Amino acid sequence: MVKLTMIARVTDGLPLAEGLDDGRDQKDADFYKQQAKLIFKNLSKGHHEASRMSIETGAYFFHYIIEGRVCYLTMCDRSYPKKLAFQYLEDLKNEFERVNGNQIETAARPYAFIKFDTFIQKTKKLYLDTRTQRNLAKLNDELYEVHQIMTRNVQEVLGVGEKLDQVSEMSSRLTSDTRIYADKAKDLNRQALIRKYAPVAIVIGVVFILFWLKNKIW
Repeated sequence: MVKLTMIARVTDGLPLAEGLDDGRDQKDADFYKQQAKLIFKNLSKGHHEASRMSIETGAYFFHYIIEGRVCYLTMCDRSYPKKLAFQYLEDLKNEFERVNGNQIETAARPYAFIKFDTFIQKTKKLYLDTRTQRNLAKLNDELYEVHQIMTRNVQEVLGVGEKLDQVSEMSSRLTSDTRIYADKAKDLNRQALIRKYAPVAIVIGVVFILFWLKNKIW
């Protein structure tokens, strides 16, 4: 099962988008999000052996792909099929490039593409059940192979300079960033609902006033 999804610019590690609901029911979610940020930091320094990699961390695996100076990363249960995890990332990559491709280099603030969470959540649901006909077909797709994708331990990837005990100290900073991100997403959803239902409310209001005036006159 997909537990975490983050997208960042490789050149400077700037987070661009994130799965808003990720980690809410998961213990130590902030710890793993901070690990993901440290991975992005290492990638921004040019410390990456391949454009596709799996990273073992506790009871989970990070999987990432790098394309067009952007890193698409997800964290899944150890039992979740590696092939589905990378196809999930491919789907995110294709849509993110299509929608935001010409704005990636100019993004100046964290989570500049907050609206992409909608697509993340929709796509994550498609990959939730590995037994669906759709996902079984993907697992049996011989044209998409992941056997050659290397696997590393998170301690190897982060290196001596980024001890894991530093992650817990830094997680408090991430908590505030996540809270800001969630507030912005709620504001966007609220604005969308207002735009959707305001015209209906106005029409109902006008009809009610006309009905009231009609009763008064007659």
